[in-house]
Amino acid sequence: KMVDPTLAEMGKNLNEAMKMLEDNQRKVEEENEKKYARKDIPGPLQGSGQDMVSILQLVQNLMHGEEEEETSQSYRLQNVGEQGHMALLGHSLAAYISVLDRERLRKLTTRILSDTTLWLCRLFRYENGSAYYHEDDREGLLKICRLVIHTRYEDYTLEGFNVLYTKQPVIYISSAARTGLGQALCNQLGLPLSCLCRVPCNTMFGSQHQMDVALLDRLIKDDVEFGKLPLLLVANAGTPGAGHTDKLGRLKELCEQYKMWLHVEGVNLATLALGYVSSSVLAATKCDSMTLTLGSWLGLPAVPAVTLYRHEDPSLSLAAGLTSSQPVEKLRALPLWLSLQYLGHDGIVERIKHASQLSQRLLENLKNLDFIKTSVEDELSSPVVVFKFFQEYSNRDQTSHAAQASTIQHPIMSNERHIYDTFNQWLGEQLAQLVPASGVDVVELEDEGTCVRFSPLMTSAVLGTEIQDIDQLVDCLKMKIPVLTSTLQLREEFEQEVRRTVGLLYVEDLGWPGLGVVRYNYHSDGKNDDKQEKELEKINAELLKKLNELESDLTFSLGPEFGGQKNCVYIGMVTEDLDVSELVETIAATGREIEENSRLLENMTEVVRKGIQEAQLQLQKANEERLLEEGLLRQIPVVGSVLNWFSPFQASPKGRTFNLTAGSLESTESMYVSKAQGTGSTPPPTPTSSLAKQRLPGQKAFKRSLRSSDGFSETSSISHCDDLDKLDQRPPNLSPGQEQGPLEMEGAEEQKEVAQAKADTEDIHSDKLPPDCTKAEDQASLR
Repeated sequence: KMVDPTLAEMGKNLNEAMKMLEDNQRKVEEENEKKYARKDIPGPLQGSGQDMVSILQLVQNLMHGEEEEETSQSYRLQNVGEQGHMALLGHSLAAYISVLDRERLRKLTTRILSDTTLWLCRLFRYENGSAYYHEDDREGLLKICRLVIHTRYEDYTLEGFNVLYTKQPVIYISSAARTGLGQALCNQLGLPLSCLCRVPCNTMFGSQHQMDVALLDRLIKDDVEFGKLPLLLVANAGTPGAGHTDKLGRLKELCEQYKMWLHVEGVNLATLALGYVSSSVLAATKCDSMTLTLGSWLGLPAVPAVTLYRHEDPSLSLAAGLTSSQPVEKLRALPLWLSLQYLGHDGIVERIKHASQLSQRLLENLKNLDFIKTSVEDELSSPVVVFKFFQEYSNRDQTSHAAQASTIQHPIMSNERHIYDTFNQWLGEQLAQLVPASGVDVVELEDEGTCVRFSPLMTSAVLGTEIQDIDQLVDCLKMKIPVLTSTLQLREEFEQEVRRTVGLLYVEDLGWPGLGVVRYNYHSDGKNDDKQEKELEKINAELLKKLNELESDLTFSLGPEFGGQKNCVYIGMVTEDLDVSELVETIAATGREIEENSRLLENMTEVVRKGIQEAQLQLQKANEERLLEEGLLRQIPVVGSVLNWFSPFQASPKGRTFNLTAGSLESTESMYVSKAQGTGSTPPPTPTSSLAKQRLPGQKAFKRSLRSSDGFSETSSISHCDDLDKLDQRPPNLSPGQEQGPLEMEGAEEQKEVAQAKADTEDIHSDKLPPDCTKAEDQASLR
């Protein structure tokens, strides 16, 4: 069919026009969208989203990338085994199971919750108990407190806090409990801190980390007399610091007498799963509730803590939050349900038994080490080992120390305690850094002070600690003990040497783990405080730099990042062969050298400026005198040249030289006469340390010879013999044509001096010369 070309052309133009209009409209709409788009959307959320690979790469960079760039230290991650994978799988399955239909979800969660509760009650010998699973290990105790409040105050559900006015509740907690536990309970329960009673530990009899039962009885009686209501007692089966267990049997009897609730927590509860359990820990099975932290005991990541309790009224448990009607809440037990089945009874017991064997192995090795004091509850089986460095006094020193302590007991004991705390802090940090798989840490105890703690039940399953790690820990400890003892013995000598040395100031810093702290005193000449402080900082910084440049085993630093003294040199740990006097003298001499150089540089600018001004005046005066001597005709260009050719004018150049050492101007006439520049005065020698000892090749600075005095005299004799051999070397023979008169006279005098020196040496050191030195003298005499 034929198409009219005109119509076809019109249709084509119409389509192009419509397309142009549509494109223009689309561009306007896109511009409007961009104009009204939100600009506060964060970058990762902009656009249509990111792919899974990019998101996972971002997570990996956040976990590892920034840490590796910032620091070169390798961080040890948790040892996640197959049982850990099961726990991580439980979290994913819990999210997947939560999308099931309600009836099927209810049946599944009920089965998981009942199985896990039954298994835990059987494993840890807690019959007829219920379980509450929680993320925060303090949350279980918080729910128990609410349960007890609902039980003891019948109208609490209706009247709330008004019923607490009639009888104020009291919660008793040990002074050895976790820091901040009681305050956290009061804050969450809305109770005043007066409802919290801290029970002291034993002071006379029994362990100093156990709750004083007799004192607790008196406290309860006093509260009852004042109209208060004893509500709950928190006891420890393994205190957080030392791992000691309270007398749970007696505490249970006391709670039954006053109708109190007994809650137990602690690391020693893990031993309830073993075949043999100590009687002190076995008494925890009779308590009203206990909290178990299975994640650290078995090395399971991200598993909840469990609080086992006994109570007959389910409605009160629901009101307190210990149970929930929401099926999703019951899925918290799923990671434990999977992990316990994977490990089995043998796997659970094996991990707990392995931790007990590690602590026993360390305790046996520590008994054989000197200067190590241990603090354990039971030497036969103690899951937690606490030890510290402590230098006992000898029998003779004990008498003098006792007499000293009788007069100034409090300052000496407090300073000594502080120093030992500092040293043990350093020891714990060093051991944790050298053997990270051991899991040791530093703990502060009320009576013992700073100690090193080894709690394998809390760390071994997570870090994968083995027997060889304990042996390596003991080896590192053996290496650090001599360093600690040497540093502790030399601290007093270092302090005395610094106080006797002019120009040095001893800074007492009991919190510094090392030899001590010293500051070079800057001798100010009427300067203001700000300028004096800057000069002091500059000198001590340069002093620290020069000390670090020396070849020595010592560490010099500016001290701790926070809390340290300003403008000081901190000296770290030392060994027994340190020469303290040489160290102090070197610091003083180096400081004086830096101070003299700084003073010279400070005065140089003013001296040079005045010298230049004086030189300009003298040169100007010399030019005027030269013009008068030469006359006016010699200054005319052509006439002066002809006159100088016929009658040369003899004039010595009169320049000036500036002596930087003397700070004075001198004439250059003598230089032009003798053709050599000479100085008016001999410059003083560069200040150097005259105390630097002549060391053997490879010997480092500040090392003291461990030889006796006889050995020292022998060494002196040997060096003197070497000097005689050098003096005995004669100059080569001269040819007959050369003049030998003065040389022969000098050679004869030198031979007389050598012979006299040899005779004196033989008279003085004949009894002490070693065979090598005698042989050297014989060879010299033969030559």
